[in-house]
Amino acid sequence: MQFAARQSRSRLGHVGRAAALRNSLPRSASRRLLSTAAGSSSGSSSNGLAIALGTALVGFGAYYAGSLKDGSGSVSANNAKPVYGSQEDFKKAIKELETTFTEEGVVSTDPANLKTHGFSPNVMHEGVAHSVVVYPETTEDVVKVVKIANKYRMPVVPYAGGTSLEGHFIGHEGGGICIDLSGMNKILEIHARDSDMVCQTGVDWMEINATLKEKDIPLFFPIDPGPSATIGGMLSTGCSGTNAVRYGTAKGEWFLNATVVLPSGEVIKTRQRARKSSAGFDVTKLFIGAEGTLGIVTEVTIRLAPVIPSQVAIAQFPNVKSATEAVIDILNSGVNIQCIELLDSAFMHATNVSGATGNKYEETDHLFFKLQGATPNAIDDAAKIVQQIVKKHGGAKFKRAKTQEEGDLIWQDRKNALFTALAYAGSGAKGWLTDVCVPVSNLPQLIEETQKDIEAQGIKYLTAGHAGDGNFHSLLTFRNEEELNIVRDLVHRMVERAIRLDGTCTGEHGVGIGKKEFLIEELGEGTVNLMKTIKRAVDPHWLFNPGKVRASAIRIRRHTH
Repeated sequence: MQFAARQSRSRLGHVGRAAALRNSLPRSASRRLLSTAAGSSSGSSSNGLAIALGTALVGFGAYYAGSLKDGSGSVSANNAKPVYGSQEDFKKAIKELETTFTEEGVVSTDPANLKTHGFSPNVMHEGVAHSVVVYPETTEDVVKVVKIANKYRMPVVPYAGGTSLEGHFIGHEGGGICIDLSGMNKILEIHARDSDMVCQTGVDWMEINATLKEKDIPLFFPIDPGPSATIGGMLSTGCSGTNAVRYGTAKGEWFLNATVVLPSGEVIKTRQRARKSSAGFDVTKLFIGAEGTLGIVTEVTIRLAPVIPSQVAIAQFPNVKSATEAVIDILNSGVNIQCIELLDSAFMHATNVSGATGNKYEETDHLFFKLQGATPNAIDDAAKIVQQIVKKHGGAKFKRAKTQEEGDLIWQDRKNALFTALAYAGSGAKGWLTDVCVPVSNLPQLIEETQKDIEAQGIKYLTAGHAGDGNFHSLLTFRNEEELNIVRDLVHRMVERAIRLDGTCTGEHGVGIGKKEFLIEELGEGTVNLMKTIKRAVDPHWLFNPGKVRASAIRIRRHTH
């Protein structure tokens, strides 16, 4: 099936309202670009990327030994920093953008709009405004912007939902172009018999599932991060959500292929639509988690999953340790579980105070479940097993939602975690929300040690997490610079604690600028230098989202407690 936009509006409404953009804009099928854009075919583009990567990897030994030892962002063996255009060059670039895109509102230099795209109240890292914001309609439009950026050596930062938490869309300090992809939000094709969909990257994942439901297609896209996240950002950060315990993350096989504009302006399609392929490198995954540093994804084919009946249930626990120990037993029991979410007593208090759904909870540590089964009997069997394990670990008041509506409202309280947390911080306070992830068996130790550390510093906090896959979130609040410094150190110790427990500095939020200092400690110097080698091969001028993801220094930050 072919689908047009759900609604169409003028791009005049974009200016000054970037964070709320969900407008549908007319566009032509960008897939034609594979044979026409940038004067090259998809084959030549693919060959160019393969040659660049091959050359880079062949030379990796020498590169590793002799360059980037200080992690300065060098683009040559002598550690020279990237050379960008002058402010005069950038003015010329903006002028050329304005003459290339003549429709009003496509190119914006409105100061409020530039700031909106480079700052966020949810990001605890210093924002930087962009020099110009461009709203493309098609892949062809993105190519035009990238060609101009190359001509004037102007950095490019992609933007869509604006929901990221680690500074992914913050501008470049010297100035740059922000490409806002939120208007590229069309569902192009639904292949129900193949359980997949072709769409642009500005479409909201919730919109995808709503469309499928409206059309009575019993499929859904199971990767479910926070509300308003878009497909392109989800791919680029390697995100996940509450369904990860059952369906995995964006780094699984949910993105079958991607159409990508490379830093040169060439366009590639990473593979065909077949469910599996062993043809060559898995180039799609090169861009998953790259956070826009290697290419700008404009179109994707995503896998869909069958909708399987589920039922929401909750249980109370005397402490987080008991709850997380129960999670391990539940996972190892083989019971059909779609989600297992951990919410501490502070989170339950904050939910009661916010009153978003009208639900009221006992203010103790909780687990929220989605029990899954093809039949009511299968769900009943799953519930019995889970209830037994809950009881074994000191849990009580195991309760199953009586109706779908009741279950939806309970789950809405979980999905509203970010907004609940920010409200919990209180008037005049801010909250630093961060995530780490460890093997599930190490989660009890991680949470227990982290909570003791936070409480010893007298910081107000709450905890929520995807307990089924070891992903732990904490919101730490502060009201002044002194408390901010305390919170920053607490976050750093939390990350280093997770890495020591064989975990990661981020389970799903991504690296951005907030976690890059921990990459070498987690991945090793060799792996990080290989990432830099690939970056250097694909983006030799360091134009795409500079300063994100890659480790900014070999130095490993250490904290003691």
